[in-house]
Amino acid sequence: MNKILVVDDDQESRDLLCEVLEANGYAPCAVADGIAAREVLSRDVDYRIVIADLQMPHESGLELLRNLRQQNCKHEIILMSSFMSGAEKQAAKALGAHALLEKPFQLTELLQTVAELAAENSIGISS
Repeated sequence: MNKILVVDDDQESRDLLCEVLEANGYAPCAVADGIAAREVLSRDVDYRIVIADLQMPHESGLELLRNLRQQNCKHEIILMSSFMSGAEKQAAKALGAHALLEKPFQLTELLQTVAELAAENSIGISS
């Protein structure tokens, strides 16, 4: 089962994303900020996909992505935000974010992106 870490400071968003992901066969876990996300990821190497909000207190999604890349982590990152500046989009792409989703997005769009990443990861693991 694909473990997915959801990182968002909004409780309702975390709950909704986890509910949808779980209903589609994934094993989600949710935390409220980038610092908590890095703690979870350092303890559990089975997470390959991280879905993070861009705007969060303590550590933003972009800072989380930057910190993970500095640690040479290979997690696939999906960033989401209701507003993303051109500079933030450029930085996210340069740091290797897999997708940038603008809120409000269709849940089917998120699920399609997650399914593509899950398929890539399973191919990579089995070969």
